[in-house]
Amino acid sequence: MTHPEIAFLRMASQKILKTNFHEPQEIVKHLGAMQAQDYSMAKWAIGSRCDASEKSIEEAINSGKIIRTHILRPTWHFVSADDIYWMLDISGPQVKKIVLSAARKNGFDEKKLDKVNSSIQKILAGNNSLTRDEIMQELDVKKNSGDGFFNSTIIMMNAELDGLVCNGKMKGKQLTYSLLEEKVPKTNTKLTKEEGLAKLAKRYFESHGPATLLDFTWWSGFPATIAKLAIYSVESELDSIEVDGKKYWFKKGLPSEINTPKSIHFLPSFDEILISYKTREITIAKEHQANAFTNNGIFWPIIIEDEKVIGTWKRAAKKEHTKIETNFFETISADKKSLVLEAITPFENYLETKIIIE
Repeated sequence: MTHPEIAFLRMASQKILKTNFHEPQEIVKHLGAMQAQDYSMAKWAIGSRCDASEKSIEEAINSGKIIRTHILRPTWHFVSADDIYWMLDISGPQVKKIVLSAARKNGFDEKKLDKVNSSIQKILAGNNSLTRDEIMQELDVKKNSGDGFFNSTIIMMNAELDGLVCNGKMKGKQLTYSLLEEKVPKTNTKLTKEEGLAKLAKRYFESHGPATLLDFTWWSGFPATIAKLAIYSVESELDSIEVDGKKYWFKKGLPSEINTPKSIHFLPSFDEILISYKTREITIAKEHQANAFTNNGIFWPIIIEDEKVIGTWKRAAKKEHTKIETNFFETISADKKSLVLEAITPFENYLETKIIIE
């Protein structure tokens, strides 16, 4: 298996090339967890993998079929309602160690955070959806300083990792919080840590493979020793191959998808096709990486041709249309430009508005 074939099969695994899923929550469940700090672009990460519109994805999020919360690495992710509790059980305590370490430096210990959680529960009870600022106002936490903003971040992230809150319904363009159990009723089904880790490993390699131990360690946030045990527990349910001294795991039967027709795709910032792997040379040439993402973790929207990133793009919403600006790493032919115009059609359908490319 060559590196271009690995890159192409990753796109097949992630349902970028073709999909058998139609509902937004099915895509999220397939991928396990999708990075979602850029809310607008994260919705397109779902839409680019199914035929759902932005409005229908928004409805799935507001209704609780898709949950946006902090999980895995300490950043926002979309998670399916079916997965939220078992994933919090195995990942929450690990991420919370990072949060508590930061909290203690600012005068918050676990006892104080538990007390704040009790207050948040009372504030949000009854299917309330409040913005972070509204919650901080109720808690009498001042936000007119750097410390105030930091404290509000720690307070809400801790509440998310404890399974108390998650995203609420949008207030216009403002993000809100609601009580998780009021959006997704809790069940009595519990997984052991070993079962949860095994499930997470299988989900990752079946939806992101071919990928390595290092990739899974990066994506999940678990130490290599734990990640390795999780892989070994599901190794018989996956296929694997060694390329250039690295072992890659992937879904059984995946190589048959190598014959899927190649095409051009406009993908969002922070898309899983780049961010879910520790090293990214397979999908984007090293000399172009600085044009697609920064050393401190900012990822821009990308254009992929076949299996390689060939440029970036950005959008600007106008009154009657959306404008797309493209920036290709190398000069492209007129024929390819016409293919690029065709490739924006899924995004146009998703937005349900006219798009003009410049």
